[in-house]
Parts: sequence; C-alpha cells; structure tokens
Amino acid sequence: MEGLEEAANFQAEQLQNLRSFLGPQSDQPAQNVKRDSTITFKNPKAEKFFVDGTKLPDVNFDAGPSWSGLMPISADPHETRKLFFWFWPTTNASNANDLLFWTNGGPGCSSLEGFLQENGPISWSWGQAAPTPNQWSWTSLANVLWVEQPVGTGFSQGAPSISNDDELAEQATGFLEQFLDTFSELKGSNFFVSGESYAGFYVPYIANWIYEHPGLELNLQGIWVADPSLSWGLVQQDIPALRFAQAHKDLFPFNASFYAQLQNISDTCGYTDYLDKFVTYPPAGQLPLPAGATIDPVTKAVGISAACRMHSPIQREVSILNPVFDVYRVSDTWPSLWSVIGFPESTQEFVYFNRTDVQDAIHAPHINWEACTSGSVYINKTTGAAGRDQSVASMLSIFPNVIEKSVRTVVVHGLADFILVAEGTRIAIQNMTWNGLQGFQTPIEPDSFIVDGMGNFGTMHQERGLTFVEFSYSGHMTPQFVPWAAFQTIAFLLGKRPSPSGSF
Repeated sequence: MEGLEEAANFQAEQLQNLRSFLGPQSDQPAQNVKRDSTITFKNPKAEKFFVDGTKLPDVNFDAGPSWSGLMPISADPHETRKLFFWFWPTTNASNANDLLFWTNGGPGCSSLEGFLQENGPISWSWGQAAPTPNQWSWTSLANVLWVEQPVGTGFSQGAPSISNDDELAEQATGFLEQFLDTFSELKGSNFFVSGESYAGFYVPYIANWIYEHPGLELNLQGIWVADPSLSWGLVQQDIPALRFAQAHKDLFPFNASFYAQLQNISDTCGYTDYLDKFVTYPPAGQLPLPAGATIDPVTKAVGISAACRMHSPIQREVSILNPVFDVYRVSDTWPSLWSVIGFPESTQEFVYFNRTDVQDAIHAPHINWEACTSGSVYINKTTGAAGRDQSVASMLSIFPNVIEKSVRTVVVHGLADFILVAEGTRIAIQNMTWNGLQGFQTPIEPDSFIVDGMGNFGTMHQERGLTFVEFSYSGHMTPQFVPWAAFQTIAFLLGKRPSPSGSF
C-alpha cells in the first residue's frame, strides 16, 4: 500500500523533527557549561538558602543557581507557620526587574508540581525517564518564585489557621514581606501572580489583598490563571458536561441508552439549551440558575440537587470504559504514564521530593511530602477542626476589582480538561461585570489563537483588560501539556509581547 508506506515515512520524519523540537539534549557539552546568576544577594541570610544547580540529584546538567527553603509568614520571632519556596533568577538579565509568583491549587497541592512538570527550568514530566532542561521555562522571561502555600501544603510547616482566602492572601503577603527582607534586591520589582486550578481562588484573592492593602514593596501588574476555579461547580462542571462528552464521543463512547439518560437529566435540569440561550455576546442580563440548582439557606452557596448531577455520572461511567481515564486530560488512554511525583496516579518508582538527598539539596525538612495533601488546609473557625474554604468564588466577588486595577489579566483554559470545563469558564465570564459592562460584548471567534511557527491552537478574546485563551491539545495543566502555548500567554502578561497570539 503506497499510502501506508507514505504515512510511515511521514511518521519517521515527525520523530526526527521531534528531536530538534525538544531542544538541546542533556548529554551535549553546551548543557554542562557553568551557569552564573543574573542577580546577587548581599544579605548574609540569603546564603543559607542557596542551591547549587550542579548538585541536584539525578539532574545531569547545570540547572543554574537558585535559592530555596522555609520562610515564616510573619516577623514574629516565635512564628511557627512557614511556607516553602524555590526562587530561580531569570536567565535573561534584561528581565531582572520582573518577579513572577506561581502557586498550584488543590486546595493543598504543591507548587513543586508546577516547578518540575510545568514551567520550571527542570522538566521531569509524565513518562520521562530522567529530567531535562525545559526550553519553555518561565525563568527566561522573569525571576520566578514557586511557593507551597497555604500552610499545610507540601513542605510548608505549621498548623493551618485560615478559613477563607482573604486570610490566605494575608499570610501569603506576610511571607512575601519576609522574603523581601532577605532578598531585598527584589524590592520594587514588577510583580505578577500566577497559578492554576484552585488558584482561581488563590491568585485573585492574593492580588486583591495586595491592591487593597498597600505597603508591599512590589509593583503588582497583573495575574494569570489557568483552568481556574472561578464560580460554582454547577457552572464549571455540570451545565457544560454533556456537551463536552458529546463533542468528544470517540473518548466518551457511551451506548445510546446511557446518552438518552443523560439527555433526560439535561432537559429536566435546564442544562440543554443553557449555553445557547444565555451565554450570548453581549449577555442580556445576569445569567439565571438552572432548574437543578439548590441554594443553602444559611450560606447562600449554590449547589446542585442529586437528581441533576451530570458531571459525576459521566466521569464514573467513562472510567469503566477507560481504566486510566484522566479527568485532567481526557485524551489520555492506556497505558498510564509514570510520574516521578506520583500524580495523578501512583505509578512512580520513587517520589522525587521524598528522597532525603533531594530534600537536603533544597533545604527541605525530612517529612513525607505529598503532591496534594491528604488533610485540609482550611479550618472551621468555630471548632478549630478541619474545615472548608468559606470564600465566595472569585468571579462572583473580587475578580472584577483585580482586572480594573491590573495592567493585564489573563485567563487560559485547556479544551481537553474535564475536571473544569472551558465552556463553564465562558459562563462565569459572561456573568461577571467589570469596567462598567457585563461579560464580553463581542463573540469569541474560532481559530483566533496562533502559536508562533505552528499555526492555529485555539481561541483568544480580549476586552477591557481581560484576556481569555482556550488551548487545543491541552488538559488541566496547560504549561505541562502545551508549554509553547502557555509560554506565549505568560510572555504577554509580563509585557514581553504585544499579544498572546502569534503568527505562522
């Protein structure tokens, strides 16, 4: 078959192209050249945090100098609550006045996941036999500070003491004050806050706190959140769930009778025509709650009746058909790729950050590190026992204020993410009022986001200080799954390019 032979030849060419696409290999001499820091810290207290990039276990290239360890959240000499951080200076001296803060979500998931598998200078992603240099590291654009927060996350120390994200933001700001006391050369930097998932709560609340409580010696410019929690679960999961499955029937191959059951739930609970009827450009008014919504009489929190759950039955059934179904990226199929941090599946030979040689190298305590904590990072203020976040979702509260006070605000979402669905983020945006108007006034156009030199990679829309980008090929962790696309959007946030979209 001529076509079969031609396809095999194209595949061989593609694999050869992949070698150059991945960047320099770690066994090449250029990767072993000693790397110097673009910044020098004069405070003697900084020295105890120094990490030698040639001595990181299993990293067979000089990753460069960095600083990591535990930093208290206040100046109280008896403070027991400390956040673990890993600071990396930019590799481009022209970006030395920019500081980018990164946090993962959870709640309670470690930012070292983001560091090692998403946007840090060392990449050890799913299926990789060993770490490699990351050519899309955000350190080429700015100084980057990965922080395990809030208290109770990763290596961070002390007992959780917060019940909402204003308190979380106050503690994060306290940490930053102590960090700047030691690393004072970073004072006055242009500051940007970024994160993913539940950081859709964390990041806007941290930014809002800084804007509303002047005094931190950083110049906050804006925020970037990926696949974020922004509204009710009803909005970001249940309403768009069936449309998502129907759009990906090759990955959700349910039989006709089960799809009929789902359609009946959708019709009864008010989901079927919700997006077409209410998510208009511009919106006709505040978006209504569908018939399946419930409202807590005390907290006024919006939930969903048991009979109207859509997201969970779909996830449960597809997991039977695909034993390694990944809610974070629905295109994943058998076999499951191993992960050196044991997330999202425990297929690893070892957990990298649980090795004592790694912990010693980065000044981390000898504890059982978890990618996502098994405990709660919030408490019940009344009882002191483990609790849940009492904050109002950010796009229903403080997000508009952050947009209005920022130079740039960026929200991105992977189109293969099912734990939070991109169309749910569209609903949240169209229900939010900022800079005098509700939602986007003109439609989000298809084929509107271009990755430089590659071509169409999704959609992009910008209005009144808010940029929204949807990534093709990406699940929940966008800097991991499409690092080249995420890189363009973070470069835009930092003011390094005029638009997130590129040219082909």
